[in-house]
Amino acid sequence: MNTEQIRSAERALSAGTWLIVAGAMLYSILTVTPLAAAHTPERWRWTAPILPLVVDAAVVIVVRLDAVLARLGGHGGRWPVALRWMTGCMTLALNVAASALDRDMVGVAVHAVAPLLLIVTAETGLAYRRAIARAATELEARRQAERETRERAAVERREQAERRAREEREHAALLAREQREHEARLAREQAERAERARREEREREEARERAEREDRERAERERERLRLERERAERTEAEWRERERAALLAAGPAAQKQGEETARVTVRAAFDAGLPVRAAAELCGWSVGWVSARYAEHRTPAAGGAELAIASR
Repeated sequence: MNTEQIRSAERALSAGTWLIVAGAMLYSILTVTPLAAAHTPERWRWTAPILPLVVDAAVVIVVRLDAVLARLGGHGGRWPVALRWMTGCMTLALNVAASALDRDMVGVAVHAVAPLLLIVTAETGLAYRRAIARAATELEARRQAERETRERAAVERREQAERRAREEREHAALLAREQREHEARLAREQAERAERARREEREREEARERAEREDRERAERERERLRLERERAERTEAEWRERERAALLAAGPAAQKQGEETARVTVRAAFDAGLPVRAAAELCGWSVGWVSARYAEHRTPAAGGAELAIASR
């Protein structure tokens, strides 16, 4: 994960957290204001929205400061935790109080959703932000380590280049003294390489021809094998169909009307065997008209498929 992905995740977390906080605050103000107004002297009822607004403002402070501390990798200690849970519990209590006083358990459950969601979101958002901060710190540490590794590698490359330059100068001086012997050796090696190249070329040509011949033979054997397998499969399928048709025809007139799929198979067997329509109807137990329609389908497969499609609709 790169820095941009981490920032994108943090933006998504912040947007979702503030959306939930805003929704919970609005819902809390609308829910708690009538309760506060009902328990406030009439001339001071205009102050009823202040209580939920103050509690929710504390929630906003906690969420905002927790986000900053998590981004910086810090921890506020026990008091922020206490404030976070205290404001959450206060919001929960104020939201469900009216329903609880009326002994409306469904109302308690409904009005507890927003405060509980706010509490869990605050805790979860804090954990997510700390995890994101740790991930960002680890990513920066890895990048720093990679930069240091690249710098060390560059220094080592420079040292190796200088060492190679010295060795090359020393080697050049040695080559100057052995030039004639070296040229003679190169000539002999070149002749040997040319001869070896010609020999290897002949061997490659022979190997290529041998491989092509083996490939042709293997392809021919494979075609022959596939042909034999295809013929064997066709014979096996034909024998199986013949046995199945014989079994269906040998069963005699049906004692009761066969299922449609079984009846279609029986009619097909009777059609292939050249039996008349009435005999096929006796074998499957269906009407002569239905069997006649199936015979017509077998005689004209395209028309039969269209009729079957129309019937299925």
